[in-house]
Amino acid sequence: KKINTDIQGWIKLNGTNINYPFVQTNNNKYYLNHSIDKSYNTAGWLFLDYRNDKTNNKNTIIYAHGRTDKTMFGSLKNVLSNNWLKDTNNYVIKISTENENSLWQIFSTYHIPTTNDYLQTTFNSDDEFKQFLDKILNRSTHNFNTKLNTNDSILTLSTCYNNSEKMVVHAK
Repeated sequence: KKINTDIQGWIKLNGTNINYPFVQTNNNKYYLNHSIDKSYNTAGWLFLDYRNDKTNNKNTIIYAHGRTDKTMFGSLKNVLSNNWLKDTNNYVIKISTENENSLWQIFSTYHIPTTNDYLQTTFNSDDEFKQFLDKILNRSTHNFNTKLNTNDSILTLSTCYNNSEKMVVHAK
């Protein structure tokens, strides 16, 4: 927080290079080209969707660039490899904030043509949320044998897979 008051927490994902603080501001553009110290940097930084708040999140979303040097979310593609999948310790995302430490169980990994239909943060009903859960679960390239229900909160990691696709990981 001394470096940047926008810091909201820290995220770590085994089997990847993801082990960074993440930030949040009032839009989803600033940290696409600013570093943790707020200097201009095309690498950007990991950032929480501006629509997420600390109290009511059915889908908490963290974005970062999928850099070819494997920084930021550049190693997120690892979750699609057989070597990553063989180690079930990799199926947990660790998040630390000022208020809590939490473990998130991965239940869906995929890449798809660029869309925003998985970036919804609030839902009008349990039925709408259930349809959303079914959609993102059915997209997974691997069956994690995870049961979901409308009481679950979801964490979504999103980055570019290539120029026309997104790489996505969901955990509960």
